[in-house]
Amino acid sequence: MVNHGANPPAIIAEHRMALRIEDYALIGNTLTAALVGRDGSIDWLCLPRFDSGACFAALLGEPGNGRWLIAPDEEVRAIRRHYRGDTLILETEFRTAGGEVALIDFMPLNDRGEFVDLIRIVEGRRGTVPMKMEIVMRLDYGHVVPWVVGRDYGLRAIAGPDGLMLRTSARIHGRDFMSVANFNVSEGQTVPFTLTWFPSHRPEPAGRHPHRMLEDTERRWTDWSARCSYHGPWRDLVVRSLITLKALTYAPTGGIVAAPTTSLPEQIGGVRNWDYRFCWLRDATFTLYALLSSGYTEEARAWREWLLRAIAGHPQEVQVVYGISGERRLTEFDVDWLAGYEGSRPVRIGNQAHSQFQLDIWGEVMDTMHLERKHQIQHDSDAWNLQLALMDFLESAWDRPDNGIWEVRGPRRHFTHSKVMAWVAFDRAVKAVESFHLEGPVDRWRALRDRVHSDVMQHGFNRQRNAFIQYYGSDQLDASLLMMPLVGFINASDPRMLSTVAAIERELMQEGFVKRYLPRHEVEHLPGGEGAFLPCSFWLADNYALAGRAAKARAMFERLVSLCNDVGLISEEYDPVEKRQLGNFPQAFTHVSLINSACNVTLARGPAHNRATN
Repeated sequence: MVNHGANPPAIIAEHRMALRIEDYALIGNTLTAALVGRDGSIDWLCLPRFDSGACFAALLGEPGNGRWLIAPDEEVRAIRRHYRGDTLILETEFRTAGGEVALIDFMPLNDRGEFVDLIRIVEGRRGTVPMKMEIVMRLDYGHVVPWVVGRDYGLRAIAGPDGLMLRTSARIHGRDFMSVANFNVSEGQTVPFTLTWFPSHRPEPAGRHPHRMLEDTERRWTDWSARCSYHGPWRDLVVRSLITLKALTYAPTGGIVAAPTTSLPEQIGGVRNWDYRFCWLRDATFTLYALLSSGYTEEARAWREWLLRAIAGHPQEVQVVYGISGERRLTEFDVDWLAGYEGSRPVRIGNQAHSQFQLDIWGEVMDTMHLERKHQIQHDSDAWNLQLALMDFLESAWDRPDNGIWEVRGPRRHFTHSKVMAWVAFDRAVKAVESFHLEGPVDRWRALRDRVHSDVMQHGFNRQRNAFIQYYGSDQLDASLLMMPLVGFINASDPRMLSTVAAIERELMQEGFVKRYLPRHEVEHLPGGEGAFLPCSFWLADNYALAGRAAKARAMFERLVSLCNDVGLISEEYDPVEKRQLGNFPQAFTHVSLINSACNVTLARGPAHNRATN
């Protein structure tokens, strides 16, 4: 038995240039996910729990760590890729001098979750093409080298709790401290590879027929996508965004992670590298609108039930971010053995934001529960009692400084957006009594709603700047202020809001896209900058739509969707100078914003109008 995976620290894989973030595509099965490069490489694969480590290298092609490559073993003249219809089955077509071959990548949907399959089928389409397969398996973010042994079906790798099996008819052998195979594929032939994760203490799972799993996976995704009720001009992109949200859902709990990756940088070579494999409360209302406006009530209900379970407990202990099952301890640490994507360090695991105080989440929770009542999602009798407890805490906490929506790691401040969202919480509590006849101290809530509104108008608006500002006493702008009309705090056509939008257009826009704010060390205590923040750019389009500026709304939306890569995916940020995507990828919040803005631009009453008018 030969350990193909043994890779002494002094020996590393051959260096290659990192692919751009937009060169990747997503596959997944609502338990886990992987990113596939346009060159046929898989450089990032999570285990069944998003927070439990990775089978392959942490940062997309980092030399010396894990990678699984299947590609032609001769010069490639052209590459074309696409998803097969409205599914999460990726086809990458390579054209060489000898012919054409397709690489079909997918993860079968597995309702049991006892193991996970990742299947790659090489399909000859013209002529004969020599192919190569190279796999280096690493666990725990590239830190752990598993013990790899040959098997009649291919190979097996074991390390601690994790087992991996690779089944294929291709002959695998060890070379240069990796497992490789060389084979030819001719027109009409297929060569499947099935990588299976299983708990190492359990028996090896039996193999399943890869072509049957392909047929079943295609049918199930096609059936799911057909439920989409949006029929506007951007249906293809909306459906692709909905499929992406579904792929980022952890089916056993209904939680939706912000992204399947960690530490993809907001600036190449910078330090703003965060772990996004968790669930943020501030995404809740946006996500619920995106799902409900597209016809996905079941998924909306699962997300809302995850929310209720996650926040259950003492109101002052509500967090901004949780694990996919509602875990609260998301301790952040640096992975110092990884160099980072294109040298962007540190590589972070976990997220310190779980310990921050962020006032806006109370508004998001109350708004989410208000929305589910409006849409008559099955009501939980305990939900209102939980909301009463949250409101009782907020009554004495709304005037505290906090860390703000952007989770700044500097001192707490009175962020204007945070106060606006406190107003949202009181407003939705009042409406719960007025519209749904629930019991609560409505007179006190009305008085607090008016008090918070007056406080924001007095301290959050800078008359010299003629604009709302980032935090009380500041003269700085912040794109989170674009949320004010979207939640109903102020009319989008109010002169103060119009002047704020104009100021953001002048000072926070770069090449037609919106930056969150101008980074300042005294606020953040972080060096460097970042790209344009794409959800905020969609919020600007929503503001245009609410203010009746339809042509500007449509132009902004079309500019944004043009940033989607060739398979319709988009990240958190964009560098307008280098013209490349930045940040964790694909980003759920950006795809949610795309769905909502598509409805806002094309429908008479889109999500922004409905939320603003309650």
